[in-house]
Amino acid sequence: MTDLERIGQRLVTGFPGTALTPELVQVVKEYKIGNIILFRENIASADQLRTLCADLQTLIRSETGHDAFIMIDQEGGAVTRLPESCINVPGSMALAATGDPETTYLAGKLTGEELRSLGVNFNLAPSVDVNCNPANPIIGVRSYGDTPATVAKYAAGMIRGLQDGGVLCLAKHFPGHGDTSLDSHLTLPCVDKPRDELERMELAPFRAAIADGVPAIMTAHILFPALDDSGVPATMSRRIVTGLLRGEMSFTGLVTSDCMEMQAVQKFFGSVNGVLAAMNAGVDLVLLSHTTLLSGEAAKAAAEALQSGKLDRKEMEESVDRILAAKAKLAAVPAAAFDADQAAALNDKLLRATITEVHVPKAGRPNVGGHPLCLGCQVYRTGLVGNVVDDVQQSFPVMMAKALGGDGFTTPIDPSEDEIYEWVRRAESYTSIVIGTYNGHLHPQQL
Repeated sequence: MTDLERIGQRLVTGFPGTALTPELVQVVKEYKIGNIILFRENIASADQLRTLCADLQTLIRSETGHDAFIMIDQEGGAVTRLPESCINVPGSMALAATGDPETTYLAGKLTGEELRSLGVNFNLAPSVDVNCNPANPIIGVRSYGDTPATVAKYAAGMIRGLQDGGVLCLAKHFPGHGDTSLDSHLTLPCVDKPRDELERMELAPFRAAIADGVPAIMTAHILFPALDDSGVPATMSRRIVTGLLRGEMSFTGLVTSDCMEMQAVQKFFGSVNGVLAAMNAGVDLVLLSHTTLLSGEAAKAAAEALQSGKLDRKEMEESVDRILAAKAKLAAVPAAAFDADQAAALNDKLLRATITEVHVPKAGRPNVGGHPLCLGCQVYRTGLVGNVVDDVQQSFPVMMAKALGGDGFTTPIDPSEDEIYEWVRRAESYTSIVIGTYNGHLHPQQL
């Protein structure tokens, strides 16, 4: 393999639109980029996605001689990429609320089988972050819970299910994104805990995932001074990736970065410099998820660094060997037959199982009367932080009013004081008020 062919195997790029673009074809042909990540903007329908994935594989195989990893973030629940016509299993915290770890296995298997049937072969899930900080703006319900034991127990089923469904999966965001109050999409968070606390909380689910056979781990763009006091985030830290994850934790699978265009890297270090630092740290697959031509710039810079000795050639070859071995192993697994109707029925059972009553008074459920006022903001799923992906959004108040009688009105996610006062005034003519909140801990005006 040439240097560019090796480097191309370690890069993952994205592109706009629902078909191959000239820029994508250019970077694959010129720089041998070997892997793709897809977002909601790339997907119009299941049939279109299947065609797109086939076209991507044809292009990349012809230029590199190897299959592509085609990646997606299909966590379920609030974080999804697939259109509404496809299966979207319940999110992590909802699955954990069932009390049955086998629900995560079924959710993973359904997701894996559908993704593989569409041509996607690498799901960037599950999150094994422990949701130990209520102010966390980005993890929340993406976590299985607020204790390492809960997270490990439910993540194990998802890891098995996705692999049995025919796709690669990973545990993210190493060493842990649960105890941050900042979003690494927007800035550079810091988890300033002593090592023993990190061992008990953040690292424990990753150790469990490794024991459960997770094939890959994604790093976080977060500072961990107790693990590396040099001022670089985990993704760019050799002490954390090679020293801790590879060395102390004996992980032999693939290590991927989070997107190097996130502000935690782009704003503080620069995306291309970040790519080189991540490779030097020991990350195998480095993501540049949105700006296609940037992957070409990164490939060129990495080739120069390899020639000058700034990147270690032996480590480059070992990393590429891991990637190609994983691709060969994945290709040897036949895609299972996917029955969309059967999958939808099973997913409906999962969704119903996640409905949880947190507290019911001794006297029973309250009587809302014959004419309740139902209020709540629009519930939606996101493709990336802040990006709504649903074509048809679900309205809690309208659905509740239909079920209970009365009237339902959709409120803003952050209602103003005047709007709240107006709803209180109007409520005088109703028998009761039924309020649905959505991420109320992040939008306290709802409460």
